[in-house]
Amino acid sequence: MKPLLLVLISLADRHRAALAEGFDLLYAPDADARERTIASRGDAVRAVLTNGTNGLRADEIARMPALELVSALGAGYENVALDAARARGIVVSNGAGTNAACVADHAFALLLAVVRAVPQSDAACRAGVWRDALPERPMLAGRRLGIVGLGHIGRQVARRAAGFDLETGYHSRTLRDGETLRYFGSLPALAQWSDFLVVATPGGPQTHHLVDRAVLDALGPDGFLVNVARGSVVDTAALAHALRERTLGGAALDVYEGEPQPPAALLALDNVVLTPHVAGRSPQSVDATVRHFIDNAARHFAGEAVSTPV
Repeated sequence: MKPLLLVLISLADRHRAALAEGFDLLYAPDADARERTIASRGDAVRAVLTNGTNGLRADEIARMPALELVSALGAGYENVALDAARARGIVVSNGAGTNAACVADHAFALLLAVVRAVPQSDAACRAGVWRDALPERPMLAGRRLGIVGLGHIGRQVARRAAGFDLETGYHSRTLRDGETLRYFGSLPALAQWSDFLVVATPGGPQTHHLVDRAVLDALGPDGFLVNVARGSVVDTAALAHALRERTLGGAALDVYEGEPQPPAALLALDNVVLTPHVAGRSPQSVDATVRHFIDNAARHFAGEAVSTPV
């Protein structure tokens, strides 16, 4: 008999079909279906597939006595009740590294878009405005890029930075052994050194509002911020103030506080680029994350350790 898997995120038909080969599937991608399914079938669920945004609450875990595996499809797991899972001996895993290249690609798309004012230039061109009426924009090559968090995504960002002839530094909780990039022990120091700052650190309480007013002030009026991490890492009110007052050159965000609602304080500003948490989404990256979950689940139910435990 196949293990019963509860899926709490939206998946394409092909991915659900792949999961159904190894699991009896319960598909509950919205709040109402989630509550109904846990109420009616929660007692038999042995695995849950979610993501960092949707998570899994402690009270839901309590209603699934047979649960033994919780997996976040991507790297993030900030809304999974880890303490409740660990207290029960439930294995928690994630998809660390599976979509890192896609996220790094998007980070550079955002960086180019905000620094070169691509959305504004597109709108101007469609309106018949020629280049002479537009301000000159900075270039990337030969300047300084700071990376906040040098995990799978941060390393991929650094690789791409080399192709743009960017001098690159990073800040993380600890110095990475063997890393040749310049290390900064404090985030404000990195921000002050940088022309561009890409945020690629995990979410959660430890990084809540890590990018605050002091960091934005250090980045300065000619600096640009890109966030492909989690919305909670950046203080939205401080960011809105900096963008309105032009004490920050610009920002590009794929993630923001209050998702899925767009950040109201930023919507009217002309020096910000927004995308709706799509950095890790591509046919290739989603296929890879689903394959990774299937492999981890197969390991677990065969009595082996998962490859990416949290």
